[in-house]
Amino acid sequence: MNIVVCVKHVPDATADRRFESDNTVDRVGVDGLLSELDEYAVEQALQIKEKSENPADVTITALCVGPEKALDAVRKALQMGADEGIHVSDEAIAGSDYAATSLVLAKAVEKIVADKGQADLVMCGMASTDASGSVVPAMLAERLNLPQVTFASVVETQGDQVRIKRDGDTATEVIGGTMPLVLSVTDQTGEARYPSFKGIMAAKKKPLQTWSLSDIGVDAGEVGLSVAWSEVVDTTARPPRTAGEIVKDEDGSGAGALTDFLASKKFI
Repeated sequence: MNIVVCVKHVPDATADRRFESDNTVDRVGVDGLLSELDEYAVEQALQIKEKSENPADVTITALCVGPEKALDAVRKALQMGADEGIHVSDEAIAGSDYAATSLVLAKAVEKIVADKGQADLVMCGMASTDASGSVVPAMLAERLNLPQVTFASVVETQGDQVRIKRDGDTATEVIGGTMPLVLSVTDQTGEARYPSFKGIMAAKKKPLQTWSLSDIGVDAGEVGLSVAWSEVVDTTARPPRTAGEIVKDEDGSGAGALTDFLASKKFI
């Protein structure tokens, strides 16, 4: 079995995130990491491998699209236990939207299939922690002409069958599919493991390839900000934090002052 896990390198939410002059996210000049929601996809892929009858016959490939620093996301997946890593990096990709990103991922998966003969599962997190679009798995399934089972909170596999539970607002659905397919998982599937020292050392010896757009057969004119279907037209820097206001309830007026404050902020 071959499993491809799509992972994304995102700006660290605790860092000072910025936009470029063209209103795209600065992904080079800020600290970044493997998207937390994609860690759950890596974890579920590892569990599928560990529960299989012959774990040695299951290969997990971490696939990432992004600038040079995005290689760190692939390395984190390898440290967690993925077997191989592929990083698609090309200056023309900068500013790509969901449609272009799904195109690059799909073409990379097709090259993996051409090299390995099959991709039984293409796995994703439910969304990225920077954009939170949740649409790339569906777009990827359409481009690959594969069925999709998405937003899984529980994943079970047996042979070429996949069964998931999807938790909705009012009910839980049980959905089944036959491999090959695209599978996305939520953060309810279970805590992702931390890389062990042994895993960190082993990752240094695992195969890691870097592909350009030409390697996967994508024309530079099909990706990037100039052909994006959506764009950010304006951004405003977050205002600096101001000191809070302390109301002393010495004469019983504290409750009224609190109510007035909440009403002024339209909280009540």
